[in-house]
Amino acid sequence: MFDRLTLPRPLAVPATVTAGVLLALATAVISGVSVYVNSFAVKHVADPAVFTTLKNAVVAVLLVGLVAGSRERPAVRTLDRRRWAGLVAVGFVGGSIPFLLFFTGLAQASAPSAAFIHKTLFVWVALLAVPLLGERLGALQVAAVGLLFAGQVLIQPPTGITWGTGETLIAIATLLWSVEIIVARRLLATVGSTTLAAGRMGFGLVFLVLYLVLAGRLDGVLTVTATGWAWILATAVFLLGYVVTWYAALQRAPATVVTSVLVLGAPITGAIQSLATGKLPAPAVLAAYVLIVVGAVVFAMAATRLRGRPSTA
Repeated sequence: MFDRLTLPRPLAVPATVTAGVLLALATAVISGVSVYVNSFAVKHVADPAVFTTLKNAVVAVLLVGLVAGSRERPAVRTLDRRRWAGLVAVGFVGGSIPFLLFFTGLAQASAPSAAFIHKTLFVWVALLAVPLLGERLGALQVAAVGLLFAGQVLIQPPTGITWGTGETLIAIATLLWSVEIIVARRLLATVGSTTLAAGRMGFGLVFLVLYLVLAGRLDGVLTVTATGWAWILATAVFLLGYVVTWYAALQRAPATVVTSVLVLGAPITGAIQSLATGKLPAPAVLAAYVLIVVGAVVFAMAATRLRGRPSTA
């Protein structure tokens, strides 16, 4: 799809699958903490679209600065139209439209439905990665997908799930995020991970601002309080760490592995909540966390059999 280029290695991280798995683990930790922090942050900015846009704006500016001061800067000058189109596509498919669909759907869907649908991301990535990226899933990996899915079902049993417009919007958003991962994985063969992260957030920001303008909600930016801005900046730090480690992981390890390891974010969030409340999760939820950890470890062990080999996209 894209001609291969020689890319600099951001932060001198080895271009091996093992490094990719470790970066994915870092992403899962950041995600687990971020979900907990964001649950407080969203209460201080009335409009979710404004909150998302401002948070993404902070991250986009920081990422552009990182690229400008990194060894990826010379490679940016050599990007052709196809790669720029790819960056725009990632920004549209991953950095803007899904967020708007998700938050709109979240306002209409039941909480159990929203949580369950969104957490099936790794399943859709696995279904797409095999035919589109040529990734292979052996018996162990298929079993691991089953364990991860079973864990998600135990955390959020499907008994409370209903289906309507809100659920449809969330499902579309989840599918778009899975498509973004496939496109990003292909682009990362020729584009630096920090550059792709900057493109995703930067072009995504353009679409988000355009949405606020067309929806007549841009003036909501002016109503954000000092406390709201403090939460926006705090959550932006987590988002910055998330996208940097996420794309760096995706550049080094298969998409199925990276998304499977990311599911570990759920037990991490649960552990933080337990520490904060002093209460252990229900036995079924604890069992779910065990299944998720085992499933993620199986994927990681299978991937690190390629230890020391450069990853390929």
